[in-house]
Amino acid sequence: MNRAYETNGDTAGNYSLRGKVFHRLREDILNGKYKENEELKEVAIGQELGVSRTPVREAFRQLELEGLIQIIPNKGAYVTGITPKDVHDIYMIRSTLEGMCARLATEHITPEQLEELEENVYLASFHADKGHMEQMAELDNRFHHILYASCDSKMLENLLEDFHQYVIRIRRQTLSTSRGKKSNEEHRKIMEAIKAHDADAAERLANRHIINAYENIVHMTEKEENEENAENE
Repeated sequence: MNRAYETNGDTAGNYSLRGKVFHRLREDILNGKYKENEELKEVAIGQELGVSRTPVREAFRQLELEGLIQIIPNKGAYVTGITPKDVHDIYMIRSTLEGMCARLATEHITPEQLEELEENVYLASFHADKGHMEQMAELDNRFHHILYASCDSKMLENLLEDFHQYVIRIRRQTLSTSRGKKSNEEHRKIMEAIKAHDADAAERLANRHIINAYENIVHMTEKEENEENAENE
């Protein structure tokens, strides 16, 4: 077996191995490789990743704590869906953290990072006018990655990156050209507040930006449900 993730067996190495398996599985779940209610098989995953069953089993426990899978005794581990309450909680927590990040960015952003944000907003505006959805989504993700890095706090950056992975999975089904344009305009205002070193405005705008994104998801979900109900009548 090609044990791509195996280590020498020391405590730090085992911890690192568990972490690598966990992050790989979480990314696969959030990216849609494993679907809701699909069973995750220890042996098959271990063979795919080149590890023994132990780190896979430990990763399963951590995934269950995050609510991404459910372990049913004597049956197996199954992927769980993200509930409406999960979506609400993810966005509300993220809105607070994102506001904090923008506030810190007014103090710590580098000239290079600020230039990247400005270029990002400009390019997103161009692609929004063209209706290029894929490029808009990529630039949206990039804007937030730059923002997270500019807060100069690795702990906050890592937290926000984790939440953003959930958001990518949720948002994939609700992104529209109209929301993309509004989102980029909100990005522009956040960028300008950071550039002006206006911490209060940057925090408020970043916080509101995430709440607006959540409200768009609720609106799009309700619209889809109404359309489905109309078709079934």
